[in-house]
Amino acid sequence: MAKIQKQVIYVLFLTMAIFVASTCYANATEKVNINTASIEQLMQLDRVGAKYAKRIVEYREEKGDFQKPEEIMNVKGIGKKTWEANKDRIVI
Repeated sequence: MAKIQKQVIYVLFLTMAIFVASTCYANATEKVNINTASIEQLMQLDRVGAKYAKRIVEYREEKGDFQKPEEIMNVKGIGKKTWEANKDRIVI
């Protein structure tokens, strides 16, 4: 009986691990529209935390929509490294 319980626990653990990994992968490849994304959505980008996500929203509220994805580098604190890490995911 104990051997079966260990196997069930093992299968459940593997199933959970696969689910978590696939969810993380989906978030990492999802496109983000920097003209419409919420702070939470912007935080899905690599190297973008709450502070920078808020700056992106404030920037577009003050200056209007981004015309090109690379204009995100006009936001204070968003530089070439952040752009390079996300350029395939950022859309307008």
